[in-house]
Amino acid sequence: MTDNATKLAPGTKTRTERPRLYKVLLVNDDFTPREFVVAVLKAEFRMSDDEAFKVMLTAHQQGVCVVAVYPRDVAETKATRASDAAKAHGFPLRFETEPEA
Repeated sequence: MTDNATKLAPGTKTRTERPRLYKVLLVNDDFTPREFVVAVLKAEFRMSDDEAFKVMLTAHQQGVCVVAVYPRDVAETKATRASDAAKAHGFPLRFETEPEA
């Protein structure tokens, strides 16, 4: 007994979809020192001094800033680790994730 429903027609190709991407957002607060924010960005997101300072300043001025874009599991892991680092030092700094449009 053969199962033709599971076989592909000749010449048919399968395509794998790319994973949906998620943005990691830095949410500004008025309590976390700028130097600490820059240090977290450098450590967790492997940014240079200049990149981290620009991201921190953008979040400070606009209230929120996109830090990076990753597949969902990577974005959530990085946001959680960065937020946990701030919490461990007693700061309310938050990183969130949201789907990229």
